[in-house]
Amino acid sequence: MNGKRRGLSVFALGVVCAVIGAFAFTLIYFKWGHPPVATADKPFPFEAEIVKLPLGARIHGELVKAPFPDSAEVNLDGAMVYKDQCAMCHGVPGEDVAFAKHMFPVAPQLFKKHGKNNVVGVSDDEVGETYWKVKNGIRLTGMPAFKDVLTDEEMWDVSQLLKNADQPMSTAVKGTLTK
Repeated sequence: MNGKRRGLSVFALGVVCAVIGAFAFTLIYFKWGHPPVATADKPFPFEAEIVKLPLGARIHGELVKAPFPDSAEVNLDGAMVYKDQCAMCHGVPGEDVAFAKHMFPVAPQLFKKHGKNNVVGVSDDEVGETYWKVKNGIRLTGMPAFKDVLTDEEMWDVSQLLKNADQPMSTAVKGTLTK
């Protein structure tokens, strides 16, 4: 019996030492090592998944429907908000933002086709998902939260505009975005 206790004590001590050692190694690495902190650095393994998995779950759990229907007026109002608050990182139709590709992660150009299905921006997302991202921002991406900058109506307007980014734009919306 005494030998078993001694064996368990040695094992427990080993576990404690391993945890302390791992913590110390991590602290030393972050303090004096070269962790990837610059946008040009290779990301940590699974770095994108660490953000995407809980983000998707959170958005899905808090998804809300637009309080008003889409309309030409909503898209025009959304274009004004987009031009003032979003275009500097996400571009406008026909004009990409040069520095966006040097951000980490890259700031998507929201009026440009991408992906396997030639989706334009976030037009394949539910408008409530885009609204959530505009309102709350996304940690570790550079996407700020606009809940204290824009009104709720402005956030919905820009979200509706982006939902329709794959549709032909009215002359007024196109003019607002490109002037």
